Amino acid sequence: MIENLPTYISLIFGLTTVATLLLFYLAVKKSTSETTSKKATTVLFCLTIWLAIQAFLTLKNVYNSNTTSTPPKILLLGLLPIILTIILLFATSKGQQFIDTLPLTNITYLNVVRIPVEVILLWLYFNKAIPQLMTFEGRNFDIIAGITAPFIAYFGLTKGKLSRKLILVWNFICLALLLNIVINAIFSAPSPLQIFAFDQPNIAILNFPFSWLPTFIVPIVLFGHLTSIRQLTKIKSA
Repeated sequence: MIENLPTYISLIFGLTTVATLLLFYLAVKKSTSETTSKKATTVLFCLTIWLAIQAFLTLKNVYNSNTTSTPPKILLLGLLPIILTIILLFATSKGQQFIDTLPLTNITYLNVVRIPVEVILLWLYFNKAIPQLMTFEGRNFDIIAGITAPFIAYFGLTKGKLSRKLILVWNFICLALLLNIVINAIFSAPSPLQIFAFDQPNIAILNFPFSWLPTFIVPIVLFGHLTSIRQLTKIKSA
């Protein structure tokens, strides 16, 4: 836990994490495949267990102790397993079937969680838990994805007034915005990989509940963009 951090910041971030979980659950539940839809509860259960594991590791100070270890513990125990899961889904036929039946509209709306995340990052900066470069006052423009997501989902996917090509381009741009903040977050966190922000490092992601950002919210958003890009590319080539 971060000392002297206002309780409302942790509370709102926790609610944002829950919202991300429920929005993804609804996306699976509304799958065009009955088989995939029936897996929604299982997916919800597995992701809840994953969040519990990450909470346990963070509260036991696994991530913020011995920050000189290589590779950083949060990358090894928090990010790597879920990234490997995403790779497995895209590399297997059953995983691809799961991916291809997810509704693009729901997956796109899920990006609205990036708005409260960016506000929370600004609050964390004010409380000296992350560097300015991780906020929209610095190098992070990820809030653009959150603001534009409802318009892309409604006008592009529900109403069909935007071309598939434009929606595809939007996904690539938002994916780039996501990767930008991830790279800045990694290289500003206390670890052998840190190359900047030594005066005010990114300590938030090593503490509860903010470790859920790199270990859950970011991978879910990443998975959403990769899913959208795959589906939109398949439609284009069909």
